[in-house]
Amino acid sequence: MEQRIGSNPRIEVVDALRGLAVMAIILVHNLEHFIFPVYPAHSPGWLNVLDQGVFNGVFSLFAGKAYAIFALLFGFTFYIQTNNQKRQGKDFGYRFLWRLVLLAGFATLNAAFFPAGDVLLLFVVVGLVLFLTRNWSDKALLVTAVFFLLQPVEWYHYVASLVNPAHQLPDLKVGEMYAEVAESTKSGDFWTFLGCNVTLGQKASLLWAVNAGRFVQTAGLFLLGFYIGRRRFFIPSESNYRFWGKVLIVAAISFAPLYTLKELVVKNDALVQQTVGTAFDMWQKLAFTFVLVASFVLLYSGKNFSRRVNNLRFYGKMSLTNYVTQSIIGAIIYFPFGLYLAPYCGYTVSLCIGICTFLLQVRFSKWWLARHKQGPLEYVWHRWTWWGTDKTKKN
Repeated sequence: MEQRIGSNPRIEVVDALRGLAVMAIILVHNLEHFIFPVYPAHSPGWLNVLDQGVFNGVFSLFAGKAYAIFALLFGFTFYIQTNNQKRQGKDFGYRFLWRLVLLAGFATLNAAFFPAGDVLLLFVVVGLVLFLTRNWSDKALLVTAVFFLLQPVEWYHYVASLVNPAHQLPDLKVGEMYAEVAESTKSGDFWTFLGCNVTLGQKASLLWAVNAGRFVQTAGLFLLGFYIGRRRFFIPSESNYRFWGKVLIVAAISFAPLYTLKELVVKNDALVQQTVGTAFDMWQKLAFTFVLVASFVLLYSGKNFSRRVNNLRFYGKMSLTNYVTQSIIGAIIYFPFGLYLAPYCGYTVSLCIGICTFLLQVRFSKWWLARHKQGPLEYVWHRWTWWGTDKTKKN
């Protein structure tokens, strides 16, 4: 993804932050066996304790936060591309719509090996909000982002239930869809597996995102990333470091009460859990997401930390390639059509596999980027985005 502001070089912290997000995603997905919940039937007591600690630690740190960072940076990248075209007197909007069509193709490729569907398809659908708001003022962007992040759909259903006690949430049959997808995975037939994943799996994923509150949150994160780009908050400067320091303080202070309220709400009836509970759950995860982002940006300003996490820059530059290939690798490792190691891998072993996969991908990313400007899928996406223009001829 191009990341230039005028003549300025790529913003290193953004590449590293994107790398952190994709690394976190691969660790979470490995613990979940890429949404294939088959684990060892019997393990020693000490390993069960270790597994539970690994699960709690990884999920507390990254589950629901890695995707949020990814979404935030998607909006930021849209700003970079829009701004670069605006400097040339061009409107990037319609080219961006074509870019989303291409992203749907990558989403299908990834979903073919990922039974839960794919977040990239959610990005395709929700990405339309960026097209519609591309010429809005900064204030309008921020207000709309906050509105979406308040989880208005969940609050609508909660208020409706107070007005009409008979009000029910729509039953989207997500559980039944995932059960059918799981059966196709267990069958071990490769072509049945692929076909079910790219059809029913994708549908289930989108509808799950509706139930989980991710549709509106993703729209809010996209717009917030767009706003952050416009305000140039990722550009290294003392004033921006003060800004991220304030973000860190507010997010850290907000997290504990929001988490506590979420825990209290889940003790209520199902409808309250699925409405108010979902809102507080999304808010506490959002607060922790900004603890991670702000901490990373501030730490990255130091030479020692930036040097230690330098490999994340290479990993982040090839985020699309690494995101898709991790699903292919995971499917081969865990699923019945491949090595079928899922029944032998508890959380600890799965984490080790995820770390090894990450390290191998980092090594490949460094090797590839030493010879090419972009990752393989990044190059295809760029090339096809600008098909028929002078940009294609120059690259």
